[in-house]
Amino acid sequence: MSILVTPQEETIVPEPAEVWFANPPLTETDTEAPAWYREMQEKSWARYHELPVPTRKNQDWRFADLKKIRFTDLAPADPATDPAALVARAMTGRPENFAAHFVFANNRLIYSETADLPAGAICLPLKEALATHGDLVRAHFLQEEKNLGGDKFAALHGAATLSGLFVHFPKGCVSEKPVLVHHFSGGEARAIFPHTLVVAEDHASVSIVDVFESIAPSEQTLNVGMVDLFADRGGKIQYVALQGLSDNGAKHVQIHSSRAGRDAAVKVAFLNLGAAWVRNESLSRMVDSGADCQIFSANLANGIQEYDQRTLQSHEAQHTTSDLFFKNALYHKSRTIFSGLIHVKPGAHHTDSFQTCRNLLGSEEAEANSMPGLEIDADQVKCSHGSTAGQISEEEIFYLRARGIPADDARKIISLGFLNESIAKLEGDELKEYLFSRVERKFAALDGRG
Repeated sequence: MSILVTPQEETIVPEPAEVWFANPPLTETDTEAPAWYREMQEKSWARYHELPVPTRKNQDWRFADLKKIRFTDLAPADPATDPAALVARAMTGRPENFAAHFVFANNRLIYSETADLPAGAICLPLKEALATHGDLVRAHFLQEEKNLGGDKFAALHGAATLSGLFVHFPKGCVSEKPVLVHHFSGGEARAIFPHTLVVAEDHASVSIVDVFESIAPSEQTLNVGMVDLFADRGGKIQYVALQGLSDNGAKHVQIHSSRAGRDAAVKVAFLNLGAAWVRNESLSRMVDSGADCQIFSANLANGIQEYDQRTLQSHEAQHTTSDLFFKNALYHKSRTIFSGLIHVKPGAHHTDSFQTCRNLLGSEEAEANSMPGLEIDADQVKCSHGSTAGQISEEEIFYLRARGIPADDARKIISLGFLNESIAKLEGDELKEYLFSRVERKFAALDGRG
């Protein structure tokens, strides 16, 4: 039961060596950065060398194809040769209403537009924020322990020259429009290191969208990104990562941490449509009463793509809530891996937490691996987890064919509706339409009509 498509060729050849970088991946001297940051870079580089490359003995990498992380002779990406064309690409089809728009190409800012930021909000490239708001950045930058398997990637990220944004909304600062950020990457065996740091103070509200795209197809690029989100006392953050890199060669790592304080809410969504290999790690911490974290994912995998997602919902106070809802649609020989844990810590009574992973198999050769889990150390909690995998029902196909819809189009409609259920949980109609259009574009490319 599958859409009739032409599979991509298996062009990925694993590299034999284990050495990723011979020197720290720095593209410039951070002379204006504060001393604490330069010291952190040095410690991160030392830790990177101490940490081993993941092996099959590591349970955090269970089911993963470790050949995909055999990198050799990587180097920081060079400046893009045609930044104007990339800016034009970033503007094409973007939501019309936005608070700001930043475009990075190969780890360098090439365009910025602050259209409608509210008064008091700080929205700056990370390099500039370190120089002008160093103490504010330090309070939240890379403060969470990385314990889902990607420690070596996190250490490498900490040692690198970073691109990306620092967004700080002070008390009561609210924007209904999202901040858009595009990250383009290109060059053979080249790497970029995007970072997003968002702080929403008391009753502030902010929405961020990161978009990842390749400059050219079939280049062996690596993105090693990290995200830090902190909402306090009624603050609200919505973060969306749209990954649309080239299916052939591009590899993408994103390590995400959310921390929600008293009555705060953090909503996170991952939309994976491209890349040959993806590793998403997400830590959601509810650290005070009334905190809520929601994490959604919609993934469309084809060819020999592998999407590997690991999550931890950590309830650390009473009366906290969380919800995880992941959807995977798989075609050809693609693979997905989901490993998620709900941990209700001692004293975190009256917790409500849910975890759902659903897989739609469009090919008999596709493979979905799911490992949901619970660890409960408190009383009076409501927790559930579950995972399902199956093919499109023949009854659904028959129903649509009886109404004049060809079988292949029927399968596409069902798959789109399946993934849209995750996207629909986000806020902002224009944003949801933009994301859903990207899913439709991927399907159009799959069946040769786009």
